[in-house]
Amino acid sequence: MSVLVIGGTGIDTVVPVAGLPVLGADSARPTGLIHDDVSHTGTCVALALHALGVPVAVADAIGADDAGRRVSEAFAEWGIPLHTAISPGGTRRAVNLMSPDGRRLSIYDGRNVPGYRLPADLYLPLLSAASHVHLTITDFARHLLPDLRRAGVTVSTDLHDWNGTDPHHLDFALGADLVFVSAVQLAAGAAERILADGVASRVLVTDGAKGATLHTRDGSVHQPAADPGAPIADTNGAGDAFAAAFLAARLAGAGDEDCLREAVIAGAYACTRPVGADCFIDRAELARRR
Repeated sequence: MSVLVIGGTGIDTVVPVAGLPVLGADSARPTGLIHDDVSHTGTCVALALHALGVPVAVADAIGADDAGRRVSEAFAEWGIPLHTAISPGGTRRAVNLMSPDGRRLSIYDGRNVPGYRLPADLYLPLLSAASHVHLTITDFARHLLPDLRRAGVTVSTDLHDWNGTDPHHLDFALGADLVFVSAVQLAAGAAERILADGVASRVLVTDGAKGATLHTRDGSVHQPAADPGAPIADTNGAGDAFAAAFLAARLAGAGDEDCLREAVIAGAYACTRPVGADCFIDRAELARRR
């Protein structure tokens, strides 16, 4: 394996709606079929890396329930190694309200159990085969940072829609070498504070149709969004595709600007089809679009 993804598997219930916010007296009719998918951020990062030919494995806690069985079966079908412990709270679930323009509202059910720790004998043996770890912001994952540092692997994380102050994200923001975060709620100067106070050498701020900006201690570089090549269908997984493509290029030795360019292409491509195993760009298509 080249990359170990920790955390972030589960089931998404996708509900197509006419628009966001959803308005109605006491009910609203979906605009399409409601469906359940094996997804969440760790799953999508792993799928996107797999599509790009990067060897990847996932370690997580899932429930001894039907949802956990579905997660395990999906990873086996995809050919991505999944190493699991039993989560006392059950397998994570979320409801994603999806509007026709691709926007979403994600509602998480909070199954994480306070104080839960991922067993060290699950993830420590995997680190010897990993050159990089992508750490999702599942609460138990913050406690792995000292072990990851001792193992000498580089670490990335995605803070998603962090506002720059919420304390849940701080351990991840300050403990990862490479930080991804959305601009949607990010306070001014937050990227610079991560670089000043944490170990990160690079902070990637994604901003949808406006593109993305790479921040380093030497300054910043902006990359406009890429042409997706088709209508926007679903923004689920776009940020995960961006992160995976940046990581894949970086692990292959590419420079920052090439990594950034490939990341925005991959993110745009993922928006053109419903999120799933076949929505992520492969190496040949990425090379064609560069």
